[in-house]
Amino acid sequence: MPPVRLRPVEPSDRPFLLQVYASTRYDVAALVDWTEQQKTEFTTMQFEAQDHYYHEQFLACEFSIIEVDGQAVGRLYLDRRPEEIRIVDIALLPQHRRRGFGSQLLHEILAEARSRGLPVRIHVESDNPALQLYERLGFRALGRVGVYHFMECTSDPTT
Repeated sequence: MPPVRLRPVEPSDRPFLLQVYASTRYDVAALVDWTEQQKTEFTTMQFEAQDHYYHEQFLACEFSIIEVDGQAVGRLYLDRRPEEIRIVDIALLPQHRRRGFGSQLLHEILAEARSRGLPVRIHVESDNPALQLYERLGFRALGRVGVYHFMECTSDPTT
């Protein structure tokens, strides 16, 4: 498997970040009887709101582009706090999912957390297919916040 690399988000990455965000919302957009233009406008508005929220709420967050063989394939937003490592957001374009790239990153994050004696925490939507991956890696639900499971992992059982 080719190595996964992270690089900081740059202003020129905004169209790509919107594409990644939109790829996570295809199922939701399919439920409404809107034109493609209306769906695009709505998704863009949601992306802008989420991006603003993340930058406002997670001041020390590292906003990264996930690359494989020099090609942008997704995003990882990671907030390293004194008491935890918080995965604010991780998403891959559909054609790059289920190929081990996300698992590789999660193993690296879990190894870092283990070396620092910290838990890794994340909010995961109930219908997110990656929920099974998180559970397999040792994440356990601490509770629910709306449609999200608030999950934590204190070790990496697969290493």
